[in-house]
Amino acid sequence: MQSKLRTTFSVVYFIIVIDAIVCNSIESLSPMYFYFKPAILTSLIVYFWLRSRHLNKITKNITLLALVFSLLGDVLLMFVDKSPNFFIGGLVSFLFAHLMYILVFLKSRNKTATFFPIVVLLLIYASGMFYYLKDGLGNMMIPVIAYMIVILFMLATAFLRKRSKTTNSYNLVFAGAVFFMISDSLLALNKFYQPLPFSSISIMFTYALAQYLIVLGILKQKH
Repeated sequence: MQSKLRTTFSVVYFIIVIDAIVCNSIESLSPMYFYFKPAILTSLIVYFWLRSRHLNKITKNITLLALVFSLLGDVLLMFVDKSPNFFIGGLVSFLFAHLMYILVFLKSRNKTATFFPIVVLLLIYASGMFYYLKDGLGNMMIPVIAYMIVILFMLATAFLRKRSKTTNSYNLVFAGAVFFMISDSLLALNKFYQPLPFSSISIMFTYALAQYLIVLGILKQKH
């Protein structure tokens, strides 16, 4: 029964994602984008709510907060053409979403694990990203650096769950965190470095996949 529900949700979820991508890519369908884009996280919130009864209250509530902040960020970023303040608002919303995920991951971390194996790789990655972004950041330099630090820490804390949770749960959450970093990196490069081909498709798909994998991974925790 649970497996059938997960399969049904997965099909519906990615249909919504594809609809959002198509509506964002075809001008005549763009009004529908304002319905499908928020529906991505809304559907994930509903699914998580229905499936998370086995999780402890703190993990459940903090994960829900992460998803709600993500939904708020999605909505705000849809209006960036109206005012740059919407981009800043979206950035702050996702910053809080990442902080919530960090708390969830730290709560389920392997207390004997160390950051070191992944921190070196993340610092190399961050240095490369900053090299490409720095000239285009302007007065967004500090906010973007702060955001970059938080998302890298989110990925590092996802890594710390290794051997603390089931292999399946760990792999799903860690893969989701990686895709989240990829999505945010593509968004940053597209905005502050140079326009990327098919950016709207790649950014939205990697983002939706990231959230999906993280939620499924958390749901596979035993508590």
